[in-house]
Amino acid sequence: MTRPPEVTLDHLVVAGATLAQAIEWFADLTGVAARPGGRHEAMGTHNALVRLGPRLYLELIAVDPEGVRPARPRWFDLDEPALVEAIGERPRLIHWVARTDDIARAVAAAKHAPGPVLPFSRGDYRWRITVPDDGRRPGDGLVPTLIQWDVPIHPADRLPDDGGSLVELAGSHPSPDTIRAAHAALGAPYAVRVTWDAKPRLAAMLRTPRGLVTL
Repeated sequence: MTRPPEVTLDHLVVAGATLAQAIEWFADLTGVAARPGGRHEAMGTHNALVRLGPRLYLELIAVDPEGVRPARPRWFDLDEPALVEAIGERPRLIHWVARTDDIARAVAAAKHAPGPVLPFSRGDYRWRITVPDDGRRPGDGLVPTLIQWDVPIHPADRLPDDGGSLVELAGSHPSPDTIRAAHAALGAPYAVRVTWDAKPRLAAMLRTPRGLVTL
């Protein structure tokens, strides 16, 4: 029996109406100041980053007001009206991204439609990532986007340790068995604890300079 490709948690995705809003909210909540990341010109977004551990980070992301609107839907549902309304109230944890060293094999093994694998670069970073054509988050945000870093460096390697770390990542979904099966196909059945609820939800508990906080 062929073993599924192994994936591991790479980063969490928190979306804000603006990047400044997301940075301020996260700093007020945790006492940690996010570091500037950069722009994703193909998606019209920009980000800031926080280290959560070795090769693990949190990404604060928002539509870049100075960027060009892409001809396609932005990733992570950032053009979806209900999400736009929700993050207008406050930033939200919306998704997680899983790292693999064989993204083609991971896509082939997936029990969901992860989307095409697209190449990206910024500075000396090079990576490939799955992005559905409609920009939707797999599994309403509970099934990971897949990423493969094609350079030895990783964003978390260059971020300072500000005292933030991930304690637990959990979610709820009206079809939890489907989500669990998708995780198992990717070799990540325990990356996120999933229970039943009427609405999809992703939550992360972090240890921070201001104690335990939940996103």
